[in-house]
Amino acid sequence: MDTYHDLISQTFDFPSQEFTVEQSELRFHDIPLMDLIQKHGTPLRLTYLPKISSNIQRAKQWFQQGIEKIGYQGSYTYCYCTKASHFAFVVEEALKNDIHIETSSGYDMHIIRALYGKGKIKKDTYIIANGFKRERYKRYLTEFMNDGFVNCMPILDNLNEIDYYKEHVRDDVRANLGIRLASDEEPRFQFYTSRLGVRYADAIPLYEEKIKEDPRFELTMLHYFINTGIKDTSYYWSELRRFVHKYCELRKVCPTLHTIDIGGGLPIQTSIQPEYDYPYMIEEVLRTIQRICREEGVPEPHIFTEFGIFTVGESGAHIYSILDEKLQNDKELWYMIDGSFITNLPDTWALNQRFIMLALNGWERSYKKIQLGGMTCDSQDYYNAEKHIYQVFLPEQSPQKPLYVGFFHTGAYQEQLSGYGGIKHCLIPAPKHIIIDRNEDGTVRDWEFAPEQDPESMMRILGYTE
Repeated sequence: MDTYHDLISQTFDFPSQEFTVEQSELRFHDIPLMDLIQKHGTPLRLTYLPKISSNIQRAKQWFQQGIEKIGYQGSYTYCYCTKASHFAFVVEEALKNDIHIETSSGYDMHIIRALYGKGKIKKDTYIIANGFKRERYKRYLTEFMNDGFVNCMPILDNLNEIDYYKEHVRDDVRANLGIRLASDEEPRFQFYTSRLGVRYADAIPLYEEKIKEDPRFELTMLHYFINTGIKDTSYYWSELRRFVHKYCELRKVCPTLHTIDIGGGLPIQTSIQPEYDYPYMIEEVLRTIQRICREEGVPEPHIFTEFGIFTVGESGAHIYSILDEKLQNDKELWYMIDGSFITNLPDTWALNQRFIMLALNGWERSYKKIQLGGMTCDSQDYYNAEKHIYQVFLPEQSPQKPLYVGFFHTGAYQEQLSGYGGIKHCLIPAPKHIIIDRNEDGTVRDWEFAPEQDPESMMRILGYTE
């Protein structure tokens, strides 16, 4: 018979650096996952901290290699986009790698204060403050600028935002500002231009009318973001070229402008098979910026990125038990998990996002085509397609040995979208969350960050108890 191990090995270049199998059980970064299940049970959410630092260093290396290869004259700065995951263990692990921070909410500034109080950042750490800002957010940013955080940089998202800073920033302060340009969305989008940022036509008037003559402020950064991410498509390259041409136009009238922020969007692997040529894409981004700047006769800008998914996505995994199987008609076999896709992995439901899905045990068994069902009563709580095929295969169930399944590279945005703790659909509890790290000698250690959500916390939230 063909086993599940045969299926995976024949479909992909397997084993990989991340995934191996020993005695028919899956290992993730050489961590025996079945041992974690025996210790912590399921459902289980895990974060493998070393992958965060590893990905940051990989991106830095790719940019540095590209800069050296083509003789690019600007520097590269890596920022972490906090909205991908606000957890302290994520942000603090990222900050070990000499990086900076991008924020999107006034409440982010409380995190920044806490990080500064713990000595994790300094007053010269870049704080790239994005987003459409309510009064609270602008007030916090003003306090930071007045307190001497010299690289706290509001990215102006509309024409009137600067008015608040002009009114409240002290006369003796010297502050850097950025302007976000409103990119055009992908052609298949439901609207044409992003709601975020200022129009291309308004960038130079904004600088000349509200920034140029004020000695407190210098426009140093031009920012944009492409919702689809950094992809080798005509849409991405045309938007990048358009953005760089506007940088050149603005640079000719604004000598303090020396940096561009090309946003986030470096993808993660959503299949075991590598599909993205990172060095090629980064080199082409650098080459495009260099070529246009040389044609326009302006200095090549320093480059910032604010990678969120790439920083933390591949560090995460969700693990479930298969509770039972149900044959609902002649050909549709369901495996029911002890969790929910809608509540634990909302991108699978909202965006049809695919993650790497693998059995944790039973690799020696034959396999079946199945549908995976979550525990809520919603008909959309299912997972029945992988990225490479419109179907899912898992080992056969065994009465003696329960089957377990893992979803990998789930570390970004899932709690931020579904909410951490709180109340979920059908009162499905948040799973236990454990953190995994390595000691200096390479040995693995794990600890519980949070237990599975209990009914008492739900009753308090819902107002049934005090």
